[in-house]
Parts: sequence; C-alpha cells; structure tokens
Amino acid sequence: MAKQAGLEETFDKIETIIQSMEEGELSLEESFQLYHEGIKLVKKCNSQLDKVEKQIIILNENGDDNGL
Repeated sequence: MAKQAGLEETFDKIETIIQSMEEGELSLEESFQLYHEGIKLVKKCNSQLDKVEKQIIILNENGDDNGL
C-alpha cells in the first residue's frame, strides 16, 4: 500500500504548482492541467484537515478539560 502524502508535502506540491503558473511560461493546456491538479490537492488538504479537526474534537470530548 502506498503511503499517502502528508499535509506538508501536499502544501509543497501546491506551492510548486503556483510558482510554475506564476512564471507565465506554460501553455494554456499545461496551465489548465496544473490548475486541475492544484484543485485536487487543495481538496485533499481540506479532507485531511477535516479528519484532524474531528479527531481533536473527539479527544477534547473524551479528555480532561482541566478548566479549558
């Protein structure tokens, strides 16, 4: 089973895509392909962040508040 890319790695990929597109040396087709890939990566990040948020909520509900 392939290891899923971590959030940091996914952010790095998105940053690379943005830099490539900002350089303005890509064809329209290449730009569209990178845009499409970037959107997929952003959705992946959102999904990963949602999972982490749910885990934090569960931990907070099951854990000791200690007055927080």
